[in-house]
Amino acid sequence: MMDYGSAKEKLRRFLDDPDISEIMINGPRKVFVEKGGKKSLTDVTFASDEEILGMIADLYTVRGKRIDKDVPYADVCLEDGTRINTIISPISRFGVSVTIRKFAKGIDAPEDLIRLGTLNKKALDFIIACIKGKVNILFSGGTGVGKTTALQVLSQHFAPQERVIVVEDAAELQLEQTNVISLETRTPDRDGKGGVSLRDLIRNALRMTPDRLVVGEVRGVESIDLIQAMATGHTGTIGIVHGNSPREVISRLETMVMMAGFNLPLAEVRKIIGSTVQIVVHMERMRDGTRKVTYVTEIRGVEHEQIAFNDLFVYRFDKKDEYGKDVYDLMPAIRNFPVFFKRLEKAGLITNAVFSRE
Repeated sequence: MMDYGSAKEKLRRFLDDPDISEIMINGPRKVFVEKGGKKSLTDVTFASDEEILGMIADLYTVRGKRIDKDVPYADVCLEDGTRINTIISPISRFGVSVTIRKFAKGIDAPEDLIRLGTLNKKALDFIIACIKGKVNILFSGGTGVGKTTALQVLSQHFAPQERVIVVEDAAELQLEQTNVISLETRTPDRDGKGGVSLRDLIRNALRMTPDRLVVGEVRGVESIDLIQAMATGHTGTIGIVHGNSPREVISRLETMVMMAGFNLPLAEVRKIIGSTVQIVVHMERMRDGTRKVTYVTEIRGVEHEQIAFNDLFVYRFDKKDEYGKDVYDLMPAIRNFPVFFKRLEKAGLITNAVFSRE
């Protein structure tokens, strides 16, 4: 019998190394790690695909997930927020592929985002004001840019008395509030029964009297349920969406809503999105491996049948340092104050100094 415990030990030093952010198993013979934004091949190997699968199978079973010939790829999250994606043959041509994305350590408070250069104080103060003021927000960006980590620490500014419902495909977020319910999708059994989708969970979450709804990884038709939640009085709703810019994210959201099968004309879809989504916080990973907020953009309704965007902060050239090197920062780029600005100002959450360039 194969010793799957020894298989886990092979990865232990990578899991324990705080500088390693990702472990990538490309079949039994190639294991890569990412450290400081750089990927490198390690000396670790496995005897077979079966050794790899045996190592992770229980993690999926315990969390109501499956990974087998009928469900050849799936995500699962560990208690510490580490996310595991597995895809098996014949979908993966070179054997079992496992991607382990470790939850970032040492980011325990919003101020840590400033220390790491993810954003600056003015932008952080504005986003915190939006969270406290229950503005509807989308966190966007590519895979591994830090969206979930940023949301994790910013969630500390949810009001303590709020009832928060978190809906995710693979449960990553670990919120510190007392009244939190975390819901996770489930894979159907071998008879095709018992599956629970994001749509199912969002619909049920709205029956649980949430003060705030958080939806991770909006990728498909569940987008219409997220938008409807925002449109039916569930203020402060937060969603995570993949995309390369705030404009692309909203365009993808339009497409996903239209895929939901409601036969709504594009003009009506834009009207709904423009009146519900209020802020997009967009993140990117730089060439040096650092993760930064590059846009904080207001969605300002619809103008001339197009979604109107109002960039509030943009990552761009700021100045040259003492060595003549270009220095970039998340700079105020405001043309118009956000529509909701007066409401936040009246509540004492923000002043116009947050948009000052001084």
